[in-house]
This record gives sequence, C-alpha cells and structure tokens, in this order.
Amino acid sequence: MSSLQFVGVAVAFMSLLGIFLATVLVVANRWLFVFEDPRIDEVEDLLPKANCGACGTPGCRPFAEKLVKGEVDPGLCTVNSKDTNKVIADFLGVELGKHEKRVARLACAGGAHVAHIRASYDGMKSCRAAHLVSGGGKGCAWGCLGMGDCATVCTFDAIHMDKHGLPVVDTEKCTACGDCVDVCPKDLFEIHPVSHRLWVACRNREFGDQAETQCEVICTACERCSVDSPEGLITITGNLAIIDYRKNRLASKVAIERCPTGAIVWLEPDGRISKGRDAKQVIRKTALPVG
Repeated sequence: MSSLQFVGVAVAFMSLLGIFLATVLVVANRWLFVFEDPRIDEVEDLLPKANCGACGTPGCRPFAEKLVKGEVDPGLCTVNSKDTNKVIADFLGVELGKHEKRVARLACAGGAHVAHIRASYDGMKSCRAAHLVSGGGKGCAWGCLGMGDCATVCTFDAIHMDKHGLPVVDTEKCTACGDCVDVCPKDLFEIHPVSHRLWVACRNREFGDQAETQCEVICTACERCSVDSPEGLITITGNLAIIDYRKNRLASKVAIERCPTGAIVWLEPDGRISKGRDAKQVIRKTALPVG
C-alpha cells in the first residue's frame, strides 16, 4: 500500500469514528438527559448563599431544589428575612410556612467569677486545644473553657464572649446553624425552640457539696426542681437535672424557685435570665484566683 493510500484509509477511518462517536453522544444525550427545573436557579438567587445547614439540607442549592419540588417551605430558611422568604413563596405559589424560631443555648453559667480554674493553660487560644491538655484546667470538668471557639466559628456574629469568659448568644442574630454545637469540645451547646424557656445551665455530673467547691452556680442534684415541677417534667439522671421537653407545656417558673445555686433558670422573651427566689446572689465581679 502506498503512503497516499495509507493516509486515505486513516482519514476515512477517523471520519467514520468521529461520526460514530457523535451519534453515540447524541443518543446518550437524548436518553440520559435529566431535566432541571429552571426555577431552581431563580430560587437559589433569592437564598442567602450561607450554606449553613440550618434548614436541614447541606446548602442553599439543595434547599432550592427541595423548595421547587414542594418538599419544604420557604419559612425554613432562618437566615433570609421574612420578606425575602415571602418573595420565594409568591414566586413558587406556595405558603410561606410557620416555623418556630430556634436558637443555640449554652448549658453552662460558670464564668471566671464563679468557677475555679485549677491550672493555668499556656498554649493556643482554643477550647479544643486546651481540652486536649488535661481538660483545660477548669475545676469543673464539664465547664466552659471560655476561649471562644464558638464565637470564632459563628458566621452570623451571633455569639460574643462576656467579661467573665462565657459565650453569650444573640437570639436575634442566631440562625440555629449548629456550628457552635459542632465546635464545642465540652458539648455545651444545643439548638432549641425559643418556647423552651426552662433551661438547665449546667452539665456537671458530680454530686453535692464536692461539686459546689468547683463552681458556685453548679447543679448539685439536690432534686428540689424535680420535686416542685409537674411529675415527669424534670428527672435527676447522672447527678444532673434533665428536662423532658415533650412535656414543655407543663413548664413554669415553679421549677426554678428553690434551686439553691441558680443552675436551673427561666429564659424571658426579651433575653433576660431569671433565677429562683432561693438562688444565691453572685456579686463578685472579678475572676477567682487560679489554683
């Protein structure tokens, strides 16, 4: 075969191969094509792009897909304003949906003025790092270490540290994204509906007087709250008061009145924290000495 004939055969072969592959792609595109509703892009543009996961999906795009399919309603997005969510609802021709606001809650009140630090930690300013070094040095092994990992990871600037080294959640800014829950090495944060106003601001598992030598506002498992509250609302489990929020309708301030340390509190709608009549008054403004 001459060189010209060889080139001719090669060109013909490549041409036929190209036509065959193009045909395969056309057929595959026809049979494997997945239609995507164009409304998804428009809805996604109206979402905040925060990808925080507070709506229960991995990000805003999956949430937009669920919205268009009618599997969720726009009110689930806690980052958007109500007005923007209403625009989405009107665009899709659906109801906005009613959802109770949820916020992050901290189960510790042991700031530096009431909780003892038994050892100085010198290292990276991080709760997680300090926790790896013998628990961080705090007398209460379950207490907040106060180095602000939760405030650092909060995308919405909803957490700041107070003068005693405790995180304070701004309920207006909080979107219940859960980042603070994930980052806290002591597992002190939980996400709750705002209607859960009865709250145990403690995670201590030690019992009685020994526990109180480490923190003045600790739960000592005295059982007064359990005795005073409606049956089954509060139980003492592992030396800690546990609230059964399935019975939240029974909750009232009566459960906090005789708590001697003020570890169980009532959260007012305006953000104030109410303690019972028998709770000790903490007037110390400065940090307790280390040791």
